Amino acid sequence: MKARTGTREWQVKRRERTRQLIELGGLVVKAGLVDLAGDDRAKLYGAFLWMADKLRSDQGEHAAALWQRRGKRAFEADALPREGAYAIGAP
Repeated sequence: MKARTGTREWQVKRRERTRQLIELGGLVVKAGLVDLAGDDRAKLYGAFLWMADKLRSDQGEHAAALWQRRGKRAFEADALPREGAYAIGAP
């Protein structure tokens, strides 16, 4: 029974990791970075490395707070109904 439990835990962790990767990839697409970078993975990776360097710098806390506020505003704006859009079931 123990072997099954270990396998089950591994599967759950794998699914969680897969979901995380899919969600993060979705953010890259949602931000328009794939199109803007011409689907150039080296360019995208370089941008991510630049972000990591910025977060490690003495300006890291400021950059993180700025990016977080901007992201929250964008998520909130996406959650608002679009002009002329109808909710499901609405006339």
